Amino acid sequence: MTTFRTIDVGELRLRVAVEGAGPLVLMVHGFPESWFSWRHQMAPIAQAGFTAAAIDVRGYGGSDKPRPVEAYAMERMVGDVAGAVQALSPDAPAVLIGHDWGAPIVWNTALIRPDRVRAVAGLSVPWLGVPTRSFSDVIAEVFTAHGKFFYQHYFQDEGVAEAEMEADVRDSLRRFYYAISGDAPEGTWPTDKGVGDRLLHRLPDPDPFPAWLTPADLDYFVGEFRRSGFRGPINRYRNHDRDFAYLQAFKDRRIDQPALFIGGQRDLVLTMLGRGDLVAVMKAQMSDLRGADILPGCGHWTQQERPAEVNERLLAWLKGLD
Repeated sequence: MTTFRTIDVGELRLRVAVEGAGPLVLMVHGFPESWFSWRHQMAPIAQAGFTAAAIDVRGYGGSDKPRPVEAYAMERMVGDVAGAVQALSPDAPAVLIGHDWGAPIVWNTALIRPDRVRAVAGLSVPWLGVPTRSFSDVIAEVFTAHGKFFYQHYFQDEGVAEAEMEADVRDSLRRFYYAISGDAPEGTWPTDKGVGDRLLHRLPDPDPFPAWLTPADLDYFVGEFRRSGFRGPINRYRNHDRDFAYLQAFKDRRIDQPALFIGGQRDLVLTMLGRGDLVAVMKAQMSDLRGADILPGCGHWTQQERPAEVNERLLAWLKGLD
């Protein structure tokens, strides 16, 4: 049975779902999700002899929701995860698994706080090393300088994206989730929108929704965001320059813990800035990358769209840790 705890991680309190007993495996979700995005992983990881734990990231669900933009900087996120490990496993480091924004959070925690991290896995977003330029500059060069819409640029003006997403939470989530899933036909996520367009403009509402997200699953997510709103989640995207400056102190480090990457062949994250040999880049930035699998036909919501395939890979990797 999954139980819930509220833990003090130093600066604030996080809600965490917990199942099982044994070495800690801590899961960190992305946007716009919650601990519930790991619902298919909790029991299998617990049954394999681990404590399976999934947090609500600050700003989401049952966790604290500070208002300032800077409260969602990567430095704070790393502190939250390290604090969660300390609270849940004070005598031993944890295995971290992250998806979407959760992946950069756990990658950076492994880099910056190796004392708290035994091993690390990222889903959807690969680890390419400490950035050499702010992602704000990349967005400007690739998209906005050419008048092209990019969702992370759209997220910069406080209150704008929040108002759009909160106007009809169920509609917003259905359309956003579907558009970057593996079930959506190619081109569902428009690439020809311009600066000034809205996030949801021209994103279809599928009927029926793909089976990987049931009506009850969607109800859970809708309830969480109706209570929490979207300010905290979107604030994470408003810290690119702040994150870049912070991470420069660690630019000479690599991730040395056992690592794993799982992506989706149809995940737009892997191609939005062009195509390249991501695995080769990851290997250059990690000393112990034990797997890097791309799941055919899978979209962005890796562990929800393909739970059996993800669990098979995660459990094999977990059982093989020293």
